Amino acid sequence: MLTGKIIKGIGGFYYVAVDPKNAEGGETKEIIYETRARGLFRMEGLRPLVGDDCEIAVTDAEKHTGNIEKILPRRSMLIRPAVANTDQAIVIFAVSKPEPHTGLMDRYLVQMEVYEVPVILVLNKIDQDEEAGKALAEIYRKAGFTVVLTSAKTGVGMSELKRLMKGKTSVLSGPSGVGKSSIINALFPGVRMETGEISKKIGRGKHTTRHSELMVAGDDTFLFDTPGFSSVELPEKLDEESLPLYFPEFQPYLGKCKFSTCRHLSEPDCRVKEALAEGKIEKSRYENYAGMMDELAKRRKY
Repeated sequence: MLTGKIIKGIGGFYYVAVDPKNAEGGETKEIIYETRARGLFRMEGLRPLVGDDCEIAVTDAEKHTGNIEKILPRRSMLIRPAVANTDQAIVIFAVSKPEPHTGLMDRYLVQMEVYEVPVILVLNKIDQDEEAGKALAEIYRKAGFTVVLTSAKTGVGMSELKRLMKGKTSVLSGPSGVGKSSIINALFPGVRMETGEISKKIGRGKHTTRHSELMVAGDDTFLFDTPGFSSVELPEKLDEESLPLYFPEFQPYLGKCKFSTCRHLSEPDCRVKEALAEGKIEKSRYENYAGMMDELAKRRKY
């Protein structure tokens, strides 16, 4: 039995990277095994995820094939993107081309808050509109988020972002066209070569992100590259009562409203609404909150 980490899953196959010291035959570099999951996992309602540590039984040592026998305990798990054992989420949006969609941004940030995954918000393409980028960064720093302004083209912010990612497993997510691949290439040149063996097996180019993929970027530094998204569903376990808890800037005012059941929408003597009027809470953030509350109310009703 060998221990390894799932670095990609596609078409019912899971590609497991096994450290050479755990493998047989005196290998000196990481070996990638093409595996399938035991039917027992389906019976237990357990689905292997990219990022999972697992135990595999080798079926063909020469062809590097096997079966996943056991999923080891996870320290974290995300549903969308479906990955396991991430330390933080690097959420990437562009300040221009495409214009930042703050509604989409806030939904993703709430999702990460629900799953208790720390977030670093990256505003890329700062070279195209520095003023707009700084203004947007101020809104989210004020709300309590770590924000990095970057330009994959000029190199601005790259050293800071690389420092924040060093020694961690990070999931990189963002809408299509925001420069995610350019950032990866600027930070870790050649990192995609780590999955070259998988690309040969499945017959696809290694630069097209269709599925979540785990890449080795250095000592104890790993990257989940995920497909671009155009929408984000609110987590099933999120409801109207809990939503305010996932807006960090609301925290100082929660529990201080006139009504204990205050939803911070139209109720009188609401401390959140007062903070909004005083400019302590950003209007765009509040409007996105109100939109999510409306969606959750409709979900509960129907």
